[in-house]
This record gives sequence, structure tokens and C-alpha cells, in this order.
Amino acid sequence: MPGAAYIVFDGDNDGWAYRYMNGWTANRNIDFKYQNAHDLDTMTSRAQNEEYVKSKLRERMRQSTAVVVLVGDKTKNLYKFVRWELELALELGLPIIAANLSKKNGQDDARCPAIIRDKGCVVHIPYTLEALKFAMANWPGGFRKLSRAEINGGWRYYPKFD
Repeated sequence: MPGAAYIVFDGDNDGWAYRYMNGWTANRNIDFKYQNAHDLDTMTSRAQNEEYVKSKLRERMRQSTAVVVLVGDKTKNLYKFVRWELELALELGLPIIAANLSKKNGQDDARCPAIIRDKGCVVHIPYTLEALKFAMANWPGGFRKLSRAEINGGWRYYPKFD
């Protein structure tokens, strides 16, 4: 099973995709397992306080081996938490998997948040069980093997999902 993955998503519009991922993991008949970084600790009733929430999210991300961002129609317009989470992922040097809910394989320029657009630490995949499973198992290790020049070379994708 891959290490902990921190999932970033639009809670108002794309929660269904996050719940699918957790459903796939819970279903014994589906070969998809991951450790959800959101389950590493619990937030108390103080979760309304933005600084408290951010401190908990930072702890979770520090324990993660990858960040998965579910890229939906409105993801690029979200700044309060989504942008902050992506800034933190970049700051921590975490590999990012951009799973396009549009099912596009490759960078979805119409939906991808600008902060991760054209970044070499990002692999862009279609939102499918097969692509997520493959990327979560392979991108963290693949990313760590890249040279600085390769990382500066721009975003990645897996041709096998064309």
C-alpha cells in the first residue's frame, strides 16, 4: 500500500470524488488501497478557527508521501484552503497528482489551479481508479528520482491512460 496521501478537493462540489476514493478503499472487492492523511488525526470542535485548521492540515501533510488534488470545474478558483494546501505541498517538496474529474489525461488548462500549472512536481491523470492506483504507487518514487533539470522541465502525464 502506498504511504499516506493528502487529498485536496473542492468540498462544496467535488466531495463525491473524495468519497468514491474512500469507498474504493473500503470495498474488499476493489484493489485500491491508500492511507488517507485526513485520518491521521482528528480535529476538535475548534475546527472553525482557521489557524487551528491550518495547523492540523500542516501536520497531516508533513506525514504524507504525496498530495492528490481532485481537479474539478471550480478548483482553480478556490483560494482559502485549496490554494493554501497546494502552496504548502510545493513548500514541502511533495509530489502532486492532479486527478482530472473531466477524465482528461494531461494538464487540464481550463481547470488546473495556476499555482501547480506547468510544474514538474505534478503528474496529471484522468480521475479513474486505474490511473489513481498507478499514480499513487509510482509517482512519489518517480518524482524523487528526477533531477532538478527534469523537475524544471514541466508537468508530467502517463501516456498509458490516453
